[in-house]
Amino acid sequence: MSKNAPGVGDVLFSLVRHPVRHLVRSWNWKSAVLSSACRAAIFLTVNLPAGVDAGLRAMVTEMTFRIIASGTLGSATQALCKARPPAAAVATALLVIPAAGHLAEYTVHRLAGTVRLGESIAVSVAFTMITTSFNLFAMRRGALIVGDGQQTLGDDLRRLPVLMAAFLKAIVVAAGDVCTRRRRRGGLWRFRRCI
Repeated sequence: MSKNAPGVGDVLFSLVRHPVRHLVRSWNWKSAVLSSACRAAIFLTVNLPAGVDAGLRAMVTEMTFRIIASGTLGSATQALCKARPPAAAVATALLVIPAAGHLAEYTVHRLAGTVRLGESIAVSVAFTMITTSFNLFAMRRGALIVGDGQQTLGDDLRRLPVLMAAFLKAIVVAAGDVCTRRRRRGGLWRFRRCI
C-alpha cells in the first residue's frame, strides 16, 4: 500500500463531490455483468417455490436493478481498493456500500411485490459479504477493474481460479494468525475455541 494512497475519508468525500466522475464515467461494467447474472439466479432460485411466475418476476427485477446498482457499487468498491488504512477501506467496502445497495434492493423488490423478499434479501446479503471481500481482494491485484490498468473481462476470468485460491489462502492464514495470537495470550483452551 502506497504512502501516497488516499485516505478512506478522502475517497468517500470524492465519491460524494464527484459522483459523475466516479460512479458514471468509471461505472464498473464488469461488476454489473457478473453480479446481475449471479444475483438474478439467486432470486429465481429462492422465489421458485412460490411459483414460476414469482421466480421469474423476482429474477427480472433483480437483473434490472443489479445491472445499474452493481456497476455503481463496484465503482465505489474500486475507488476504495487502494485507500488507507486498509482495515477502514475493507470495513467501508463491506458495510457502508452494501448497506446502501441492499436498502435500495429491498425497496425495489418490495415495490415489485417479490414474494419471498426476506429470504431473498438474506441470501443476497450473505452473497454480498463473500463477493465484496473477494472483489476488493481481486481489485487490489488489478483484476475486475475498469479504467486505468484494466484488462479484458476474458483475461480477468482466466485469472479468477488463481485469485480465488489466493483469497482462500489469505483467509486461512488470517484465521491462523488470530488463533496463534489467542493461543499466546490465553493458552491452549482459547486456541481450541479457534478451531
